[in-house]
This record gives sequence, C-alpha cells and structure tokens, in this order.
Amino acid sequence: MDLVTLTKPQSAAAEAYRTLRTNLYFATLEKPAKTIVVASSSADEDAATALANLAVVLAQADKSVIAVEANLRNPSLCKTLGVDGSGAGFADMLSDERLTGQPPIKQTQVPGLMALAAGAPPAHPSDLFSSARLAGVIAALEKKADVVLLSAPPLGSVSDAALLASRCDGAILVVTAGKTRREAASGAKELLERAKARALGVVMLN
Repeated sequence: MDLVTLTKPQSAAAEAYRTLRTNLYFATLEKPAKTIVVASSSADEDAATALANLAVVLAQADKSVIAVEANLRNPSLCKTLGVDGSGAGFADMLSDERLTGQPPIKQTQVPGLMALAAGAPPAHPSDLFSSARLAGVIAALEKKADVVLLSAPPLGSVSDAALLASRCDGAILVVTAGKTRREAASGAKELLERAKARALGVVMLN
C-alpha cells in the first residue's frame, strides 16, 4: 500500500487525489460534509489506501484531518499511515463513554493529519455501529478537526459501512479498474441510498 501523495507527489496518481480534493470542495459548498465514510463495494478494493491519500492532500491544504479506522474487522489504515495501531481506538470509544471527551488520536508524519486506531476488536462490530453511542462518538471527533474520514468494511459484505454512512455527512465509494464488477458497484450504491447516505463521489483505483 503506497502513500503516493507523499512518496510520489508529482505522479498522476497523486494529482488525481488533489483533483478529488477539489471536487469534494465544490460538491460540498452548499451543504458541507465534515464526516465522510470511505468504503469499497467489495473486498477487492482498498478503501484504506484511498482514504489515507485523500487525508494527506486535505492536510496539505491546511485542513486538520482525523483518519479513523472504522473497519473493525480488517484494520489496515494505521499501517498505511505509518502509525502505531495498538492501544485504545474507535471501538473503545463506542463501548466506553469515558473516552468521548478525549479521543485517543495520534499524530501522523503529516502535519495536521491525525489517526484513530481501531482499538480492541469487538466480538460483534455491527452491534457497536447500531448503538446509540455512535452519533455521540462522531460528534466528539468532529470537534477535534475540520474533516473526519472514516475507513469502513466493504459495503457488499457486512452492514457496518451502511450503518456508519447513515450517521455521517457523506460517503465515497472506492472501486478498482478492471476488477470491480458492475453489479457490485451498483449494489453498493443502492445500499448507500437505502441507508439514506449522501454519496459524494467515486474513487477508481488502478
């Protein structure tokens, strides 16, 4: 997994993420989106890579950003960002009210970009996303940054991403060129619509 926005800032891929940043700016002018879920349509795509690179370019534009590992089933975001993923995290905030006021966020190598690890793996992640505490946790994170990006499991496999997207301001769908099946992408879009989530766009990985 490559943070091309840091390792190859002049590449076409890095420029694509800066274009995504610009498109998000215009898409949210009239209705701001401070909390955004980034999820793939199936297990073939890597939402964590897309989220991490988007988080970097947002931070480079002088935004304070929290990248949240909300994929409690297969966390990889902290590794992508080069941050220690151990200790308390998002799952702990959902289960322990004492952490709401002081989210256990960590600074990354990028100024302005913070990360929140997954935390202790829960037995039933969907139960946490269905809990009334989710809205409070998201609200607490909103107070700590300009933008909160949340990495989620694939939309086509479990209900976590749809539940999360229904509580956030918007969602970005990640697909992979030549791999993502049209029906999978269409099904993911329908799941977002059913959850009454606001679709902000699609990221296509090569």
